[in-house]
Amino acid sequence: MGYAVRIESAEVVITSPGRNFVTLRIVTEDGVTGLGDATLNGRELAVASYLRDHVVPLLLDRDASRIEDTWQYLYRGAYWRRGPVTMAAIAAVDTALWDIKAKAAGMPLYQLLGGASRSGALAYGHASGRDVPELLDSIRAHLAQGYRAIRVQTGIPGLASVYGVASSSAGGGERYDYEPARRGSGPRVLPAEESWDTRAYLRHVPTVFEAVRQEFGPELPLLHDGHHRMTPIQAARLGKALEPYDLFWLEDATPGEDQTALRLIRQHTTTPLAIGEVFNHVHDYTTLLSERLIDYVRSAVTHTGGVTAMRKLLDLAAVYGIKSGIHGPTDISPVGMAAALHLDLAIHNFGIQEYMPHTADTLEVFRTSFRFEDGLLHPSDTPGLGVELDTEAAGRFPYQPAYLPVNRLADGTVHDW
Repeated sequence: MGYAVRIESAEVVITSPGRNFVTLRIVTEDGVTGLGDATLNGRELAVASYLRDHVVPLLLDRDASRIEDTWQYLYRGAYWRRGPVTMAAIAAVDTALWDIKAKAAGMPLYQLLGGASRSGALAYGHASGRDVPELLDSIRAHLAQGYRAIRVQTGIPGLASVYGVASSSAGGGERYDYEPARRGSGPRVLPAEESWDTRAYLRHVPTVFEAVRQEFGPELPLLHDGHHRMTPIQAARLGKALEPYDLFWLEDATPGEDQTALRLIRQHTTTPLAIGEVFNHVHDYTTLLSERLIDYVRSAVTHTGGVTAMRKLLDLAAVYGIKSGIHGPTDISPVGMAAALHLDLAIHNFGIQEYMPHTADTLEVFRTSFRFEDGLLHPSDTPGLGVELDTEAAGRFPYQPAYLPVNRLADGTVHDW
């Protein structure tokens, strides 16, 4: 590859094989192709425009080997910094350039990041049910698929639909095991609306974990996602109530915009805490890390500036003994998932990896080489990220407007979800 290689073209590909994805495809003058994930669930076209109209013209003829310089050029040169749209766009460029560099070197990306620190990345699956019996069946099914750690979500008595529960009836009554933004019908697509009752949730969840522990014993790692729905003191109450059931983590217990809110939760419970899937920059974490207010970093490579920025964030977390728990639902494309897995394999402070298998249609568009075996994920030894984009297949799945649901309290107030 030499010391310099010119970027010849950059293309933004939007496709919707069951859900919407935005992919940046960079090609160098010597024909090496790199892919980056720029998907921002429910706001995909904003990132596509940012890339197509503002970033791609800046990439042409730049040296593809200058990854750090390009990252700083795009971040600082825009003046308007941070935010999910900007950081997803930068992430796509950064990840694509790492893909190119690793392919040119003839190595899987994790080798360029320092080599493997483990044989595979422990993954957790998403088990859910409208009630406890259905949840227990879902856990059994995930264990049969090889998962060694399980996220537990359940319906709440009195609520017709709860985000994160696959059997939820909102949005047309379909199962949504892969938690997509729901597609509406008619000329104008609007988000589905779900009702929420925090007090009912706080009463119910400890009884769910009691039933799960009685059925599956003390050894199975169990996780739970609060989806930002609690105030700090409510989250502290839940964390305390869940201590007898030894959770691997309680995720997104309260909205993360106020980092100091985690101080109150930490004062009242020893349940491990994870947060960060809606964060997009290291500065979202500085208080949380330096005061050890969390145990796991939940950002996605796709939304946090790419491989370059995510590696720096996780290295900073390691200084404080905090581990990774990279965000990995199916609104992260296989490109973004592969990037996460290469980091998982290389970093010292790996904790766990979220994993939801993509649909057959998605895997027709994105040809992957990573694998899930015996509860562990491995990015494969294919040079680069190990994912290729079938542009012809992508063209068969046009974009469709879709949005995440909106939560409302009984009085009609819009609530966090």
